[in-house]
Amino acid sequence: MSNPAHSKLDALWAYTGRFAPRVSLRLFSAGSCRHPEWVTIRGGSPRSVRIPALFAAIFHPDEGTILFDTGYAQRFFRETQPFPARLYRMATPVDFRPEQGAAAQLRASGIDPAGIPRIIVSHFHADHIAGLRDFPAAELLYEPEAFDCMRRLRGIAAVRKGYLSGLLPDDFAERAQPFAPESRIELPEGFLPEFPFRRATDVLGDGSLLAVDLPGHAYGQIGLLLRTERGPRLLCADAAWSAAAYRENRPPSALAGVIMPDRRAYAASFRRLRKLAAAFPELTVIASHCPEAERLYVKEGRSL
Repeated sequence: MSNPAHSKLDALWAYTGRFAPRVSLRLFSAGSCRHPEWVTIRGGSPRSVRIPALFAAIFHPDEGTILFDTGYAQRFFRETQPFPARLYRMATPVDFRPEQGAAAQLRASGIDPAGIPRIIVSHFHADHIAGLRDFPAAELLYEPEAFDCMRRLRGIAAVRKGYLSGLLPDDFAERAQPFAPESRIELPEGFLPEFPFRRATDVLGDGSLLAVDLPGHAYGQIGLLLRTERGPRLLCADAAWSAAAYRENRPPSALAGVIMPDRRAYAASFRRLRKLAAAFPELTVIASHCPEAERLYVKEGRSL
């Protein structure tokens, strides 16, 4: 039997020329919201469905525990109390209990939130950044466009783009670490032709975590490629909202495009995601709001 840890994608890590250590991964669910299913996936029913807000803890052998997003937090309710931000809560009613917060769950797992060195932010929607304030020592890593295109939004324009500036830590500017141009890896034409991206970002500088561009759903959204002892993984954020969506080619409805800054870019990212999953069946793709991922890796506790 072949070792699932070996993959054609290993050529990508080899190309970085770095040591690229393997990491381990654990998935958590930090609250949820509700929305009509037909909005989130083509052919969905009109009923309201629960949509989990997942975040990941990445255990790096040298760098410690690194988070990918944080999910919801109690402060989401405070930030959405006044208008027009309250429209956000009305459009996607949120279910959250304090013990579901990222910091609380990590603490219950024996991990001190104050000791988390880095959080990788896939994009700046509220359901991905609401817990940032609970990690006071963490550097915040992200694609520059993801924040630069949000920072000036106010009022209804910010709400339409899913941005609540009050969720950011007061010292955000001091802890922000946007990806530097020199961390980019340009892939030559013809290299790994099945791989649908021509560049990646070496997030830590050791090749272990490679960010790929998945824009459209939000400004500067990234996915994160990593490899574990069990094989390669992609945390694809909101490039698809479920495994069923990308497996069955069922993108969200046109109405979902209301919050998107670039619907064409989203469609292109969705196609790249499908191409990647088809070309590398050993790759496990985790969408940030996937009920199947929550069931398998959070509720049933299957290893990633």
